[in-house]
Amino acid sequence: MSDQALLILYGSQTGTAQDTAQRIARQAKRRRLQVRTMPLDGYNIATLISESTVVFVCATTGQGDPPDNMRNFWKFIFRKALPAGSLCQLDCAVLGLGDSSYPKFNFVAKKLHKRLQQLGASMLLPVGLADDQHELGSDAVIDPWLLSFWQRFYTLHPSLKALPSLKEDEALPPTFSFNFLEGDSDVASLATPAEQTMISSSCPFSAKLLSNTRVTDVSHFQDVRLFDFDITGSNIEFSAGDVVMMRPCNAAEDVQQFCQLLKLDPESRFTLSPTESTPVPARLLQPCSVRYLVESYLDIAAVPRRSFFELLLTFATNELEREKLAEFSSAAGQDDLHAYCSRPRRTALEVLADFPHTTAEIKVDYLLDLFPEIQPRSFSIASSLKAHPNKLQILVAVVRYKTKLYKPRRGLCSNWLASLNPEKEEVYVPLWVKKGTLKFPKDQDTPVIMVGPGTGVAPFRSAIQERTAEGKEANVLFFGCRSKSKDFYFKAEWEEKIKAGHLTLFTAFSRDQENKVYVQHRIRENAELLMDLIANKNACFYIAGNAKEMPGSVRDALKTIFQQQGTVSSDAAEQMVVAMEQSGRLQSETWS
Repeated sequence: MSDQALLILYGSQTGTAQDTAQRIARQAKRRRLQVRTMPLDGYNIATLISESTVVFVCATTGQGDPPDNMRNFWKFIFRKALPAGSLCQLDCAVLGLGDSSYPKFNFVAKKLHKRLQQLGASMLLPVGLADDQHELGSDAVIDPWLLSFWQRFYTLHPSLKALPSLKEDEALPPTFSFNFLEGDSDVASLATPAEQTMISSSCPFSAKLLSNTRVTDVSHFQDVRLFDFDITGSNIEFSAGDVVMMRPCNAAEDVQQFCQLLKLDPESRFTLSPTESTPVPARLLQPCSVRYLVESYLDIAAVPRRSFFELLLTFATNELEREKLAEFSSAAGQDDLHAYCSRPRRTALEVLADFPHTTAEIKVDYLLDLFPEIQPRSFSIASSLKAHPNKLQILVAVVRYKTKLYKPRRGLCSNWLASLNPEKEEVYVPLWVKKGTLKFPKDQDTPVIMVGPGTGVAPFRSAIQERTAEGKEANVLFFGCRSKSKDFYFKAEWEEKIKAGHLTLFTAFSRDQENKVYVQHRIRENAELLMDLIANKNACFYIAGNAKEMPGSVRDALKTIFQQQGTVSSDAAEQMVVAMEQSGRLQSETWS
C-alpha cells in the first residue's frame, strides 16, 4: 500500500452516498492506496487543514437540507470566523447525489463546492451532480466523474501510477471477520435499556403499539393504516410537522430463505472483529445471533445497487454467472442491470436465488460488505400531544404492487408494520422523533392553508389538532382522494371540527364523477378566498404528499390565483410565489 492517503467523507441520509463513498474507497484500495472512509460528522474537522486529498460525497435531503450525519460539519464549515485561506493546502473534489424532480437539486454539493473554494481549497474538478431521475440512475454521472477524478489524482501524484492494481474481480479483504461461538453462550440483550435519557437513533424508545387500524374501505385497492403508539414515560416531545423514525425488520420467510441459501444456522452466535479501522456497528451488540443480524440489520429486501454485483463477481466461479455479473458491474452493462434489477424492483435476496453457484461461494465474513444496513424510515406524525397526550399516531399506505416478476413487490417498512397485531400479543416498536421541515406560525391570528391529498394529510391532522387546542381557528384544508366512501381519511373528525368552527374544508374526490377533480381544481375555484387570506391576512400555505405531479400543479394553481386576482403578469406572479417560499410562507413536504 502507498502512504499517499485519500480521505473520503460522506453525508448520507438513505445510504446511497455512503455506498458511493465505499465504492470510491474500493477503487482506491485496488490502486494500492491508503484510504479512510467515514461520515462527515464522524470526522474531526479541525484536522482537515492537514489532509492532502479529500473526496466529499454528499446527498441533498428535503428542501435542500444536508443529511443528518453531516449537520455538525455543515454548521462548522459555514462559520463566518473561518479564515479565507484556511484550506489552501487541500486538494479536494465534491460529488453530489440528488434528484432533479426536487427544486433544490444537489443544493448541498453545489454549496459545499463553492464554500471549499472560498476557503482556498484547490478543487480537482467541477462538482459532480448525479441525478436519480436519469434513465441510468446516478451512475450516468458518477462513472465519467470518477474517471476524471483518477486522471487528475495521478497527474498530481504520477509516481503512484506505477503501483500494480488489483483486478476488478479480485476480492479485497472483508471489513469484519466473524468469530462463531461454541455452545450456548449468552447473546447480549437486544432490548432497549429501561433507563432512557436522550431518545435518538442510537437509543430509540420501545413504544407499545396500541392499535393497527385499516382506514380505507375493504373494497378499496389501497390498504392504508392508522397506527397508534403509546409513548408514556419516553419524554418524547413533538410539534406539528415533526416526523417519527423507525427501523423495519425483514419478513420471517425472507430470513429463513436467506439462511438456507447461505447455509447459515439462524441460532448460531458470533462476535465481530474489525480487519481495519472500521468500528463494529453499535446496533450489533456482541455476541449476536445470525437471526438478529439477518432480521434486523442486513437490508436483504432492498433493490441492490451496482456495488452489490461488483462484490458478488469476486465470488463467482461458474462461468455463465461470472459473465453476467461482470456485465452488470461494468459501465457498459448498466442498461441491462437496470432492466434486470431496478425496473422490476428485484430484491437482493432474489438476486442470490438467481445466482445459486455464486451464492454458495459467499464467505460469511463478507456479509456486512455485501448488504447495507437497513435504513430508518420516516413518517409524518399524524397526531398532536395536546389532543392525544402520551400518544403518537402515523398514517401509512401499505406498499404492494405488481411488476413483471411473479411475486408482488412489497414496501419493507409498511408491510412489516401492517403485519404487527397488538390484539394477538404485546408489540413494541423502537422509535425516535426528528424535527420536520414544516413549521407552523406561532401568531394566534395567522391563517394556515393546507393542501394534503391522500396520506399527505397526516402532518395537517397533527397541525389542526394542535392549533385548535391552542385556540387557533383560521384553518383551511384542501383534501383529495379517489372516493368519498372509500378513502376519505378522518371524515368524522373533520366534520366535528367544521361544526365547532375550527376548520374550513374543501374536498376533491377524483373518481366519484366522470371528470377527474383534484385539489388544484378546488384551489382555483376558491381563488377569491385564498387571495384574501394570503394578501390581506398574511396566511401561510403548506403542501404535503406525493412528489410526482401534485406539488407542481398546486404551485401553478397558486400562481394563477395571483395573476387573476392580483391582475399581475405571469412573471410577477412567479415572483410572488418565490417570495412566499423564501420567507417561509409557502412550505412543502413531499416524498417519492
